[in-house]
Amino acid sequence: MTESSAGIGTIREDQQTIVFDSTEHMVQSLGANDEALKVIENAFPEVNLHVRGNELSVSGPAPAVDRTVRLVNEVRVLARHQTRVTPQILEQLITMLRDQSADRPAEVLTQNILSTRGRTIRPKTLNQKNYVDAIDRNTVVFGIGPAGTGKTYLAMAKAVQALQQKEVNRIILTRPAVEAGERLGFLPGTLNDKIDPYLRPLYDALHDMMDPESIPRLMAAGTIEVAPLAYMRGRTLNDAFIILDEAQNTTPEQMKMFLTRLGFGSKMVVTGDVTQVDLPGSTTSGLRIVHEILDGIEDVHFSELTATDVVRHRLVSDIVTAYSEWDEERRTRTGAGNAAQEKKR
Repeated sequence: MTESSAGIGTIREDQQTIVFDSTEHMVQSLGANDEALKVIENAFPEVNLHVRGNELSVSGPAPAVDRTVRLVNEVRVLARHQTRVTPQILEQLITMLRDQSADRPAEVLTQNILSTRGRTIRPKTLNQKNYVDAIDRNTVVFGIGPAGTGKTYLAMAKAVQALQQKEVNRIILTRPAVEAGERLGFLPGTLNDKIDPYLRPLYDALHDMMDPESIPRLMAAGTIEVAPLAYMRGRTLNDAFIILDEAQNTTPEQMKMFLTRLGFGSKMVVTGDVTQVDLPGSTTSGLRIVHEILDGIEDVHFSELTATDVVRHRLVSDIVTAYSEWDEERRTRTGAGNAAQEKKR
């Protein structure tokens, strides 16, 4: 370890060597053609990486070396769990380490929910892991956050898991049939034709998680039900895993109606994004006020996901953040304008 002068301060230099169990383990960790190394070098340009045999030497400023070594050790854990280390997973690890949001980021990324047709569904951020854990621990869970945070997808994976493990007898998926200012009466076709576009995302997720050939059979038997929210009225739902998606488009009365459908042996997950309400302007969103109403009730949990939990294309996270900042700035300007008007009066 050495020290070098930099202006009035000193930068402590360090070098550490990581020894992999084998050359195969090293390839699993760092990827073919050292794909992972390229991502790490871009994330920590101040460090130097040198591969020799099954050893990786890391040198540079001590804090950056420590972070890089910790990152590589987390990658090694993923490789041991047979998790393919992609650039996307590396970016997620780097974000968690920089934000210090998890003591062991690899534990977040190795919590398997469901394996189907050669792919595994698992949380990809700490908030997603906390959300999944909350579903395990609570009867009613609200997953609130912007598009792309996995709130509905993970809930559906937990529903399929619960069905496969015989914790419930059926899955019920529902959505309010109101989006983007449209009304069913203006759409062409039969009632089923009108409803189907609103439920299509739920069908798509099901096809990702189950054998597509088994879905029609399970739906015909009532084991899986996909229906508009209005179809829930007057029912008591026992031994079921029930998901209400796009809950920001429920009125307070509809939210109350849905929550009171809960029966014995059932679990409910309510998902939505309070920044994308498509109800008429004067209508209050049931999702916006339910936290205040149910706050403090045992066995009811609210999970908040943010733009940092977006697992779609990198730009989606940037877009969500930009819109949030724009909304906040607009509210600030509106508030200042209203205050000025009141002062004039």
